[in-house]
Amino acid sequence: MGWRIGVDIGGTFIDFCALDDATGAMHTLKVLTTPDEPGREVLEGVGLLQARHGMDPASVTDFVHGTTVGINTVIQRKGATLALLTNAGFEDVVELARLRMPEMYSLFCARPDPLIPRDLIFGVPGRVLADGTEAEALDPEAVREAAGRARAAGAAGIIISFLHSYRNPGQEQAARAIIEAAEPGLFVFCGAAIWPVIREYERTTTAILNGYVHPRVDRYLGSLEAALAARGVAATPMITKSNGGIMRAVLGRHACVSMLLSGTASGVMGAAFLARAAGVERALTLDIGGTSADVALILGGQPQFGTGEMIGEFPLHVPSVSVSSIGEGGGSIASVDGFGMLTVGPESAGSTPGPACYGRGGDRATITDALAVCGLLGHVPLAYSSVAMDRGRATAVVAPLAARLGRTVEETAEAIVDVAISSMFAEVNKLVARYGVDLRDFTLLPFGGAGPMLGCLLARELGIARVLIPRRPGVVSALGGLIADARTDVVRTLFLDLEAATLPALRDALAALRAEGERWLREDQRYAGPITLHLTADMRYRGQSFEIEAPLEPAWIEAGDIAALRGAFDRQHHAIYDFHDAEAAIQVVNLRLVVIGATTPPLMPEEPRVEGPPAPERLVRAWLDGAWREVPLFLRATLHHGHAFHGPAIVAQEDSTAIIPAGFAADVDALGNLHLLAEA
Repeated sequence: MGWRIGVDIGGTFIDFCALDDATGAMHTLKVLTTPDEPGREVLEGVGLLQARHGMDPASVTDFVHGTTVGINTVIQRKGATLALLTNAGFEDVVELARLRMPEMYSLFCARPDPLIPRDLIFGVPGRVLADGTEAEALDPEAVREAAGRARAAGAAGIIISFLHSYRNPGQEQAARAIIEAAEPGLFVFCGAAIWPVIREYERTTTAILNGYVHPRVDRYLGSLEAALAARGVAATPMITKSNGGIMRAVLGRHACVSMLLSGTASGVMGAAFLARAAGVERALTLDIGGTSADVALILGGQPQFGTGEMIGEFPLHVPSVSVSSIGEGGGSIASVDGFGMLTVGPESAGSTPGPACYGRGGDRATITDALAVCGLLGHVPLAYSSVAMDRGRATAVVAPLAARLGRTVEETAEAIVDVAISSMFAEVNKLVARYGVDLRDFTLLPFGGAGPMLGCLLARELGIARVLIPRRPGVVSALGGLIADARTDVVRTLFLDLEAATLPALRDALAALRAEGERWLREDQRYAGPITLHLTADMRYRGQSFEIEAPLEPAWIEAGDIAALRGAFDRQHHAIYDFHDAEAAIQVVNLRLVVIGATTPPLMPEEPRVEGPPAPERLVRAWLDGAWREVPLFLRATLHHGHAFHGPAIVAQEDSTAIIPAGFAADVDALGNLHLLAEA
């Protein structure tokens, strides 16, 4: 028996969730991040667990962490300067994209600037055809010249993405060898090695995202591994992946794109675990940290997965937990633009200097400062006493904005919160439209350091009547690392008609996928337990431009059951489009396999019911809904199963603060969750 530690590294805090297997006790804490010295915060956190709870680093059997380093790099556009090497004549693929505007009905909408500017995209002679045959040899001298120009222009790395490399990656591999020999200081990633699927735009952008975040992710993970070794932690560090699984951290230093949504996916997995334990089947999760607000849907107690999730302004085409992220975190900076309009985010104060109210040198107003001005924060020590709240500093940085807007400081602070809520509202509506669900049937599950602060306010705007705040909302993402399974996604592009003649090729592809996935689990992850397989296929009627993903059973392919395979696609097509064509020919475009090695989740002990109302710690003065009010302050540690009260109220605890406006009734369940219900 030992210790299992889940960690989530955000833009402002690093969260720890430590489980003592011997006693079943779970201990949590928060430590400020140190962006200039990555790894130091891990040393501090492990040291605190030793000092406060007697944890022996040598007894740590699992150390799993999620990080927002990747996604924050993209959202804030602080990644590497890259060059792109592609086929001559296809230099504009990234800029053309899919010729879609983010908001098709907006006259002012513009596509985001690409992560690689046009003058750093180089086309070279060479061509592979759709069947994988080489039609034109690669020109080595052109590759060397492009690499030299990229270095001269200040590129730190090169992405290679050639046509049809999913069929034959030979020319990409040859170009990589040439660049590494000619310009050894540049890092190189090949599109087919990152995600070998059809369609050059999707494959290219995925590889670009991988390279864009690589230096910061590599630096962070290297520092983390060194810090753990220095502290004497025996466990091999693991990292949570975008698909909700985990992998060894050393793999993430190069497979960066697979952990872009590491922290956000970990949070959704943790939230889904808590929702199931609380008996909630349909939930909208709201994870607000220091830099971003992330929303996701839980249906049937399970998170939703997909491809094409947005990382800031860019789509991620590897399978991932379906999460939508926007730059509206607790540290997001508020400003007044040249038109006199109040804006919030995406720039964040992070942990250094952090919000002004933290007293660490911040001099620009953030969402956290706005909440402090309104008297909603700072009544108890925050973040396990790692920061001290200074409301005077918060007022000082909000005041200039108030002067420009012609409002009082309190009105301006509330307006900052309202603008942030408005941005979240718009993002949630996009997510809801994609899934076609009615949020009135859902429970909002806010978590993260700032989630419970804004959760009820967003629920009120969305018309959601039920809110579930977990017992430890500030460390749900860290908990997600403890319950995540080892998981990998493998894919093959086939382009086969679904008929008897193609069954051998389908069987061969399935066998290859299974071998690749099991090798990853057994060798790369050193996993020795039972393995679970989930098979799907991207299928379409012949002649359609795009496909849909249909769940399959491996036994259908092995037995050659074409009727079962066809039926799975017909049912999925009918579920999405309300019709199917039982006579039309079907194509299998991609075969996908998810290979899972299960992790044993922690137990969730229940507490006995108590009678009588809870006693507030005291009344505090807070600005809510446009006026100063006397609001009861409850300490979360004093709220137990059976306690009930009404808003407005503030519930404070070491890892987060919940703001409950008027119109919500609250009660505590046996797991310590806080259930809020909008009163009619």
